[in-house]
Amino acid sequence: MRDPLVELTERGLYCRAGDFYIDPWQPVDRAVVTHAHSDHAIGECAHYLTAAPGRDLLAMRVGDGAAIQPLAYGEAIVHHGVGVSLHPAGHILGSAQVRLEHHGEVWVVSGDYKLSPDPTCAAFEAVRCHCFISESTFGLPIFRWAPPAATMHDVAAWWRANQQSGRTSLLLCYALGKAQRLLAGLDPEIGPIYVHGAVERCNAVYRAGGVRLPAAPPVLEAARSAEFERALILAPPSAQGTPWTRRFKRPVRGFASGWMQIRGTRRRKVVDRGFVLSDHADWPELLAAIAGTGAERVLVTHGYAQALARHLCERGLDAQPLATRFVGEAGGEEVLPAPEPTDASDPPEDEPAEDELSDMSEPPASEETAP
Repeated sequence: MRDPLVELTERGLYCRAGDFYIDPWQPVDRAVVTHAHSDHAIGECAHYLTAAPGRDLLAMRVGDGAAIQPLAYGEAIVHHGVGVSLHPAGHILGSAQVRLEHHGEVWVVSGDYKLSPDPTCAAFEAVRCHCFISESTFGLPIFRWAPPAATMHDVAAWWRANQQSGRTSLLLCYALGKAQRLLAGLDPEIGPIYVHGAVERCNAVYRAGGVRLPAAPPVLEAARSAEFERALILAPPSAQGTPWTRRFKRPVRGFASGWMQIRGTRRRKVVDRGFVLSDHADWPELLAAIAGTGAERVLVTHGYAQALARHLCERGLDAQPLATRFVGEAGGEEVLPAPEPTDASDPPEDEPAEDELSDMSEPPASEETAP
């Protein structure tokens, strides 16, 4: 029996035939990185391979001096006899699935992905394979997203209602991916939009990559605090409860995340309104993506892996969980270099700690939690 093309090791997913890792969680010599969120991109690797649209985001994560080789979507290279190509995952700018081919066998490592439309990144592409390694962040039937346009309409209505009350709309969202998707989907004619410094640094990379985003200056550039009364403020979850938020008069707090679909999550996060918007596939999208690969074998990582694997087995596939360290939508996406405050009188824009998102996920405590 042939050895698996990808195996789980203490350093991460390893392709032994090609002698490289995919999204390792310890520094290695050669890393293929699916995208720049911190649970998939670690610093201090000797060499990186990533999709060309995400090259600058990865450099922001691991350092400008890192040896990063960009690869165009669909372009194939051969390393130690293993064919490697990267294909759009639809998750964030530059996110990719990794296709591996060796001795006629094809494996695909999905990274994180979604199928719903997103103007800020290339759309998910189904890649045929024998074995598909899939995420399952929201791998339960209860997770079914409304059309993104409907969620954007709800955010806009909430923003207008807050304006009528003379209160600032403070919308918490992950700085890399989610914030840019919101900016691209909202009407800037409603009012001014300001962002936290962590969001601005990601916005700059998106704009440089050709993604059109409306004007959204950093909060520190506002001339008067009164400007915030009609404004929408986008900030990472870590900003809540910090001195940075004191400049806003009676802010109304919202949170945009797939976890807002779980009853009680909004209450525990102490926000006034939850908006269900995720950069990960929901249950129908997961099943559609897996079916689109034609894979007979499926390995399921992070989130509700056991529940999804069990469902796939019931449908006749060879499926099983794979215990990686990826954590999905709670992946510490905003761990980015912090700027110096522009004025000594301004409180610093508090940046999240490495594990600040760890409590945002709601993974099953056991198999018994799956409906």
